[in-house]
Amino acid sequence: MKNWLTSCIHNLRRPVPFCLFLTVLMLLAACANITLGAAKVSLPEILKILLTGQGDSGNNAGIILYLRLPRCCAALLAGAALSMSGAIIQSVLANPLAAPNIIGVNAGAGLMVALSCALIPSAVWLTPLAAFLGAFMGVMLVLGISERTGASRISLILAGVAISNIFSAGIDAIVTLVPEALTGYSDFRIGGLSGVTMRQLGPACAVILPGILLALSLAGQLDVLTLGSETAQSLGLSVRKMRTILLMIAAALAGAAVSFSGLLGFVGLIVPHIMRRLVGQNSLPLLISSALGGAVLLSVCDLLARTLFAPYVLPVGIVMSFVGGPFFIWLLFRQRGGRTHD
Repeated sequence: MKNWLTSCIHNLRRPVPFCLFLTVLMLLAACANITLGAAKVSLPEILKILLTGQGDSGNNAGIILYLRLPRCCAALLAGAALSMSGAIIQSVLANPLAAPNIIGVNAGAGLMVALSCALIPSAVWLTPLAAFLGAFMGVMLVLGISERTGASRISLILAGVAISNIFSAGIDAIVTLVPEALTGYSDFRIGGLSGVTMRQLGPACAVILPGILLALSLAGQLDVLTLGSETAQSLGLSVRKMRTILLMIAAALAGAAVSFSGLLGFVGLIVPHIMRRLVGQNSLPLLISSALGGAVLLSVCDLLARTLFAPYVLPVGIVMSFVGGPFFIWLLFRQRGGRTHD
């Protein structure tokens, strides 16, 4: 029995079975997100609502179609996008402490979202583009500052904290001057999925799905890049160009997620770090498992946020902070005492 269990665990840690396992978990988490909540809706009625748009009660149909379903899709999209963005950033910058929320990517996206909502509130389609520009601005600023100050891991993190605070101050200033710029600013600042609609998800989905596919197609180049700049250059890779392209993809993924989920933290830190330990350093399985794992983690955290204190609903960012904060502290201690200390 023990040998059989050990064999199953060993086989499960291979990339393909592990990704299939994560896919099953993701589907189960999505089903749980739709079926569980303060309002009791039977499974047959949920299936009827999803298939026909109508249920035994008009209220139940509204709950499923306009509250739980968009929120479930938002959790899957944001989790996958932020996790893959984190995996790319960690690989490109060779820094396991890097993540979209830590190095200013999320805050930059949030600043541009706030600015676009203040200046052109009716242009919903513009939000993902503005978020991408802000996220890319954030990551390039942090990269430039860290390179000029020695490019050590700690300097990159400190630069990210500084840039994040500057961008956050910009968001606060915009919301103070134009209070209606960000409806539900508290949820946006913490990170939340309340009030997300399918209309908001459409433009973001049009960025996230192509971004994921493009990142997967460049997994081979990412593997070469992780060998180091000199080695990658000797193998014929244009290091600066490829680094910029990959960081643009990471910025697009994180920015699109921020456009509807707010400044969610730690998803892009926790999941890639765990997946790297489980599936190894090869970029293709790492990116796939990170996207799936991020979708699972954020879906589970969102379910907990909705059900732990029902009928009260917590912003999912609070749950993520309770999970991610201790993990980040543990990671800091590990980096300080481990092989990767700078």
